Amino acid sequence: MRLFRRGERASTLDLLVAGLGNPGREYERTRHNVGWLVLDELARRHGGSWRSKFSGSLAEVRLGDARLALLKPETYMNESGRSVGAAARFFKVEPEQLLVVHDDVDLEPGRLQARAGGGLAGHNGLRSLAQQLGSQDFLRRRIGVGRPGRGDQRSVSDWVLSPFAPEEDVEALVVRAADAVEAVAAEGLDRTQARFN
Repeated sequence: MRLFRRGERASTLDLLVAGLGNPGREYERTRHNVGWLVLDELARRHGGSWRSKFSGSLAEVRLGDARLALLKPETYMNESGRSVGAAARFFKVEPEQLLVVHDDVDLEPGRLQARAGGGLAGHNGLRSLAQQLGSQDFLRRRIGVGRPGRGDQRSVSDWVLSPFAPEEDVEALVVRAADAVEAVAAEGLDRTQARFN
């Protein structure tokens, strides 16, 4: 079952997938950049090549009959909406055609959750998107990164900006999250929730 049928909307895209993260070598493998890691995996799987557009990196791919645009905003997390808003306007996507892949400290490490809309939970990237789009009704693929454990003196912001711990299987997490993004595009949100939440 397709998420959308051609002709129902003005957009030429079936789904705009935005993976949140920060530019710069020092952030590459941090918890806050897990959205970028997932998009890199999707581009690798589907032969997408990155080009600079919308103050970010954009790759367009096909997943069966569905046409997806993958966007990694390079504006820093708290300005993500500038990049995603520009892409959403260009592709004429409605909020329900935008899937945002992001880290979430309120989910235990490795847990995935798909949802439509919801609060911003203090996430600066989501706040920026909501401001630019004028809506919080976009789809989310939340990826649990947990919080600092007992005795860990780091703040939550230091925690998300630090690399994953060596014992965390980041590759497996990224593969599962990419599978879940593909499921949203191919099967829709409800069936994805049943499989991956």
